[in-house]
Amino acid sequence: MDELVEFRTEGGAAVLVGTDDADRGGSRPVSRGGGPAQAARTFESSLDGARAAAEAALRVFRDGTLGPDSVEIEFGVKLTAESGAVIVKGSAEGHLTVRLTWSPGGADPAAGAAPSPEPTAGS
Repeated sequence: MDELVEFRTEGGAAVLVGTDDADRGGSRPVSRGGGPAQAARTFESSLDGARAAAEAALRVFRDGTLGPDSVEIEFGVKLTAESGAVIVKGSAEGHLTVRLTWSPGGADPAAGAAPSPEPTAGS
């Protein structure tokens, strides 16, 4: 059964998040008056760990020798009242999808060098 958890933003707005109480361990947040459970952290601070993980993964792929034109990283984030954001698993292992793209005529990933500039008119 889904349960609601209320997070507050740093600006004071309420964000309601549905959670699956089957995934919970022994502790459970308590709500008063039958309303949603109150999260211990703000919505923004709950997402700090997920943001740090995304920044670290982007750094690995952008700063490496592959030199992609763009990097896209996808992972699931689950919000819990106690822990904030948790990267969720999509199978028996943690779920992380990385998509690297190169534009035609861009750097050769194997060479690790930028392409030579195109000649301009009048050259």
